[in-house]
Amino acid sequence: MAKKEFKAESKRLLEMMINSIYTQREIFLRELISNASDAIDKIYYKALADEGLVFNKEDYYIKVTADKASRTLTISDTGIGMTQEELENNLGIIANSGSFAFKKDNEAKDGHNIIGQFGVGFYSAFMVADDVTVVSKALGSDQAFKWESQGADGYTIEPAEKDAIGTEITLKIKSNTEDDNYDEFLEEYRLKSIIKKYSDFIRFPIKMDITGSKPKEGSEGEFEETKEEQTVNSMVPIWRKNKNELTDEDYNNFYTEKRYGFDKPLKHIHISADGAVVYNAILFIPENTPFDYYTKEYEKGLELYSNGVLIMNKCADLLPDYFSFVKGMVDSEDLSLNISREMLQHDRQLTLIAKNIKSKIKSQLLSLLKDEREQYEKFYTSFGRQLKFGVYNDYGMEKETLQNLLMFYSSKEKKQVTLAEYVERMPEDQKYIYYASGESVERIEKLPQTEMVSDKGYEILYFTDDIDEFAIKMIMSYKEKEFKNVSSGDLGIEENAEDKPSEAEENENKELFEAMQGILSGKVKAVKASKRLKSHPVCLSTEGELTIEMEKILKAMPNGQEVQADKVLEINIHHDVFKSLKAAAEGDKEKLGLYTNLLYNQALLIEGLQVNDPVQFTNDICKIMV
Repeated sequence: MAKKEFKAESKRLLEMMINSIYTQREIFLRELISNASDAIDKIYYKALADEGLVFNKEDYYIKVTADKASRTLTISDTGIGMTQEELENNLGIIANSGSFAFKKDNEAKDGHNIIGQFGVGFYSAFMVADDVTVVSKALGSDQAFKWESQGADGYTIEPAEKDAIGTEITLKIKSNTEDDNYDEFLEEYRLKSIIKKYSDFIRFPIKMDITGSKPKEGSEGEFEETKEEQTVNSMVPIWRKNKNELTDEDYNNFYTEKRYGFDKPLKHIHISADGAVVYNAILFIPENTPFDYYTKEYEKGLELYSNGVLIMNKCADLLPDYFSFVKGMVDSEDLSLNISREMLQHDRQLTLIAKNIKSKIKSQLLSLLKDEREQYEKFYTSFGRQLKFGVYNDYGMEKETLQNLLMFYSSKEKKQVTLAEYVERMPEDQKYIYYASGESVERIEKLPQTEMVSDKGYEILYFTDDIDEFAIKMIMSYKEKEFKNVSSGDLGIEENAEDKPSEAEENENKELFEAMQGILSGKVKAVKASKRLKSHPVCLSTEGELTIEMEKILKAMPNGQEVQADKVLEINIHHDVFKSLKAAAEGDKEKLGLYTNLLYNQALLIEGLQVNDPVQFTNDICKIMV
């Protein structure tokens, strides 16, 4: 029997595919099962057009059989089979798919779709097999044929014996090497796990002879090995069921079975889209933050299926980074798959699905915020930081999408509030949305800079996350109200007439403040009388966009950016300390320097900044005590 050669381009493609296209060898089983499912679907299509052909679903199945002794793995189906010509055309010419041609002639009806329309999946068998044999008998034919190949060198086709219609593919599994373990593809538990992973939702039964044991007759306490044929796949995916048939428990069980997390999901989103792009999806908003969520090791993405066949474990393109906490899956028949199911084209369909999913997630979160506030706050504790990163990234491109989902602790409400809630409560005379930054709510409440804003009765948002102020700088304003740090030089608050320093007071203190600025040269941009302080003697304020809290965060980064906020030392001229300061200025320049440095270091400590020279600082305190 003469061996036929693959065409030159097919030969090169086969070598390339085996060595590089597929990233995991185990997917060969997914490809062969998908082809078997296609073969059964083709009989279904034929039955729709041929009244004489009855399609009883119970008669159709896929069987996977491993034989360790002969090192063979067999995948058989009761599908439509192939003639000699079809074996030649479909298997002899790589990337020429019979399923694809069949699909063009037979539009999908009643939810039946051809999966294996990609042409080369069959040849993934050569990643694990030295020899591949296909015996097939076509519907309406009396003669079966055998196709056999050892790889890129070519193939043979000859008549064969086969009683029933269908196809049987037998792989002669390769021997183990130092680097590769091929025995795993003959192990029952491993084959079962691969089927469950990739082909669990193939709509026809996938059967295996599962090993068990039973008591041995006539021998007490002894057992004998048994083989029982079992269906190992679920067949009907939850996402294709009617939502009305499903309960929260069904969704929670699916979440657990798919190992999306060890917690229970806060919410699920079940999407059945039938428009510009057709797809089904089940998405979950987890309750707890995964242990590796804020690390480089965390991998975002949704499981991606094509007609129930898993083609990608984590499709990152379906989720924006700021919604990377979402778990779940998407199944679509519209995706364009190129060469292998792992090489997904970035096409219009994928973009449309991703856009739709983003919108659905946002709507669900807004609904949770409105109707189940306690649940939303639980979610926000886990993932609010990620939403803020989403606002900050890409120069604020997504701020419109995310700003209504943000929450911050309120000085008045003593709890987390939204920006919309803050603005609704603003008095008519309030110009800005005020905020204060610090390590904790407790630290912020003690900041001297909050006094003036609080005395006016204005609400202050407390920023305790290192990303908060950076995110707000990207938003800039909300509902035409700009954000203002309570440490900013100009708070936009009108002073009472009695609180305003007179022109004489300003001139009188001008020389003193200039002298103090000279003492603190290079440390502060200016020293001036404070308009914001009531009971505290001193504080730092800033000029420009960079605040003290931002300076602290940037300096703490691994690359240690040497940034400096433009600091202003503000003195409360109505405080008793100021009297001592003036007295020192009049007759004791050394004491003025001592007092100035002490006040500056005191202001640094209030802000949580490091004192430049702790030894000198303690010595200065000792001088005062003596």
